[in-house]
Amino acid sequence: MRPKTRMIHSGITGDEYTGAVSVPIYQASTYEQEAVGKHKGYDYSRTGNPTRYALETLIKDLEGGKAGYAFASGMAAISAVMMLFKSGDHIILTDDVYGGTYRVISKVFSQFGIDATFVNTSDIEAIVSAIQENTKAIYLETPTNPLLKITDIKAVSNLAHKRDLLLIVDNTFSTPYWQQPLVHGADIVVHSATKYIGGHSDVVAGLVVVNSEKLSKDLHFIQNSVGGILGPQDAWLLIRGIKTLGIRMEAIEANAKKLATYLNQHPRVRKVYYPGLENHIGHDIQIKQAQGYGGMISFDVGSEERVNQVLKKLKYFTLAESLGAVESLISVPAKMTHASIPKNIRHKLGITDGLIRISVGIEDVDDLIEDLAKALN
Repeated sequence: MRPKTRMIHSGITGDEYTGAVSVPIYQASTYEQEAVGKHKGYDYSRTGNPTRYALETLIKDLEGGKAGYAFASGMAAISAVMMLFKSGDHIILTDDVYGGTYRVISKVFSQFGIDATFVNTSDIEAIVSAIQENTKAIYLETPTNPLLKITDIKAVSNLAHKRDLLLIVDNTFSTPYWQQPLVHGADIVVHSATKYIGGHSDVVAGLVVVNSEKLSKDLHFIQNSVGGILGPQDAWLLIRGIKTLGIRMEAIEANAKKLATYLNQHPRVRKVYYPGLENHIGHDIQIKQAQGYGGMISFDVGSEERVNQVLKKLKYFTLAESLGAVESLISVPAKMTHASIPKNIRHKLGITDGLIRISVGIEDVDDLIEDLAKALN
């Protein structure tokens, strides 16, 4: 199947009992058993729910993995993956990783004895230098949030597997429509499905796909034991969202390319970060490992004062947390998504007080350009 067809016809489709085209919402907590331990595949919805299973099967198929799992949020999904490790283990992570990921690793899992080193994972030598005897995994974002840095997944997977390390990739920005990390050697893929996969700012969810039976058993044990599952109605919303993921990502990217080009030429914009620009570091790697560039753009206007001036004048960009929706959103990473990262580290990474991040929507691109033009000028 070609990509857009795969979004609609993968996984479990319809309902064999009624012929309904849409997977039903099984709003059930428990299931009747014919005898003790004899049931129709489900006994309790924390362990398994038919609607959630339909979503998990769908994301598994889209990412090309062995099994998929749905969680109550992106952070619940990431936390479940971190629970695969134990006290004394060490993990290497992308340095400008999402602020929530940085927070849960440095403030929560550190209390349980899991150590972490944050490096520029687009630099293979930096990863090699960070590997310790107790290192168990490498965790990538590519493109990163918010600087859109690109890491060569295949190169890092080769390194990881030579050292017997797991490779985990956060694929939120690209989605399985544009990029499939498991194809390039990753072992685990995570998504904040709140973003592009849901796509309509109406659901909070996380997804994980693994590439082996062992990881499948281990992660299901954690999902069932800890219980941070996704409810059936939210699972259904994600199934519905995925059906239009292809056309949404294509429309979003078409708009993003034009906006990035406009911003790149604007005299009041100091720097633009977008993988689709030929001068973006890692542009050639993105072409090699992905089918598109996505809809996230970051740009620096020089100061917090200028940021505030821009925000006050915008009409079509909504100031809000999150990203990946049909409406265009705008945020200030230093004050919002990455505020949990210490200021000195943010500035060292390039997450300045003048940095703005936009999540491009599917509005008419001329309206978006005019809106930014008025705000910047």
